[in-house]
Amino acid sequence: MRAEVSPNQLFPESHISESQNAVASPSGTVSALARFASGSGADLTPDLSTSAAGAASKNISLPKCLLPESVRSGDGVGPVLALDDYCSKLLVVTLGITDVVERTGLSVSVWGSPDQSQWGAKPLLTFRQRQYCGVYSVLLNLAMYPDVQYLRVHWSMNRWGRGERTPRFGFEVFLEESGARVSSSAVA
Repeated sequence: MRAEVSPNQLFPESHISESQNAVASPSGTVSALARFASGSGADLTPDLSTSAAGAASKNISLPKCLLPESVRSGDGVGPVLALDDYCSKLLVVTLGITDVVERTGLSVSVWGSPDQSQWGAKPLLTFRQRQYCGVYSVLLNLAMYPDVQYLRVHWSMNRWGRGERTPRFGFEVFLEESGARVSSSAVA
């Protein structure tokens, strides 16, 4: 049996709107990783909002950038992000690491606050320490924290072994509603 590759003309660009490919970020920049994660099968199919299947599908928000992609050395705290539509929802928080110095580790945690001044005694979630480039996702159920209105990222870096290498990581953190990557055809 011979396999055939379908040409791109099956899914014309006219069905993909600018707003579907946009990813909100505080700095206005959109990383390739966030664009990739926000792109689901729904972007490649015609608009189903007028059909019965489209009426049954839920409205899912676009990803939000908690920490824009950049190279950092040393510990730090990211900007405060207002949750808006994400309050009390199940979210996927994604850490994308793009640059690493050998024999270093990165620990990232997400903290929540009701008023931007009280951040609590412990984080809402913590990623396991990472040493390699990659994309790592964790679920965050904000229904368990109904008073949380704001999020921010904390990170710390460490090194081990010989040498005077300064820890350095290129990374970003963004969040999206759980189910945002599921195509509308799979939901129907």
